[in-house]
Amino acid sequence: MANGNSTFSVIGSDVSIKGDVSASVDLHVDGTIEGDIKCASLVQGEASVITGGVSADSARMSGKVVGSITAKELVILKSAQIEGDVHYDALTIEQGAQVDGRFAPNSRRRSGDSQPSRPAEGDTKLQVAS
Repeated sequence: MANGNSTFSVIGSDVSIKGDVSASVDLHVDGTIEGDIKCASLVQGEASVITGGVSADSARMSGKVVGSITAKELVILKSAQIEGDVHYDALTIEQGAQVDGRFAPNSRRRSGDSQPSRPAEGDTKLQVAS
C-alpha cells in the first residue's frame, strides 16, 4: 500500500506473484501475477501475464490477461491477448489486439441485466485505433 510518498508501484519483469494485488496508487506490471488486481490505474507491459480479474479506474493493457477486466477507461494495445470478458465505460482497441470474450458497458453490468440490450445513446464510448 502507499506510504504517502509514492505515486506508483512497479512489479518488475523478474517478479512472479501468486495472490491478489491491491494498490491505492497507480500500478505498472511487467511480471507475472496469478490473482486478482485492484488499483487506481494499471499499465501492463507487453511481456506481462495476468491470470485473474483486473479492476481499475483506468487500464492500459499490452500483455496477456486470462480473466475479466473492469475499467472506466480501458485501452487495449495491439500486443494484448485477452481471454475473458471486458467491462468498460470508455474503450479503445488498437488494430491487431486479440480479445476472446464479451464486451459490455459497465452500466449494463451494474444494472444486472442478463438479457443483452442496446446501450442508451451517449451511454458508452467505443474507439478503434489504427
